[in-house]
Amino acid sequence: MLKRFFDFCVSAVALVLLSPLLLFVAIVVRLSSPGPAIFAQQRIGRGFKPFFIYKFRSMKEDAPQLGGQITYGDDPRITQIGRHLRKTKIDELPQLFNVIRGDMSFVGPRPEVNRYVEMFRDDYAEILRVRPGITDLASLKFRDEAALLATSSNPEEDYIRSVLPEKIRLAKKYIEESSFLLDLKIILKTMLSILIDQAALTAKGLQ
Repeated sequence: MLKRFFDFCVSAVALVLLSPLLLFVAIVVRLSSPGPAIFAQQRIGRGFKPFFIYKFRSMKEDAPQLGGQITYGDDPRITQIGRHLRKTKIDELPQLFNVIRGDMSFVGPRPEVNRYVEMFRDDYAEILRVRPGITDLASLKFRDEAALLATSSNPEEDYIRSVLPEKIRLAKKYIEESSFLLDLKIILKTMLSILIDQAALTAKGLQ
């Protein structure tokens, strides 16, 4: 109950405070390349209930037809603006609406597409007892997942065989140790990692 109250109140305040930024990013995305500002993709939520997760569109409009569901390295489907949005995690901000709706929480196992859920259905039967989240332990560990998979000769296979099982392990670990204090720690660590990445991008741009 406390978790849901926290999620609703904080996301509502965040949406109000960030509304100028959200509007600005939406306009930039819309003008920078053909397609809508918001990308919606079906994911599997609590109790195996499907829902649409929202993100600022960071890829070309026809990206799903041009490749798989995994992005890695210098994926040509990612737009120039999209690369910056992904690096700074700004593309994830529309998920505040998912939190308001109750599809997601601030902290919880990241939601997957149905294909991957079905591959590990027994594991997800345990994981999906809770709401998926914007960030979690796996988000911190794999915060630069695209770069990690870029070194693979078969990113899709490596994701299924190595990355996803580790994400599942960390999701179960989170559920076992779940507490309001742990959620706050994960949120703070996520914000810190974003600031560090942003500082690195700024330094690179000044070089």
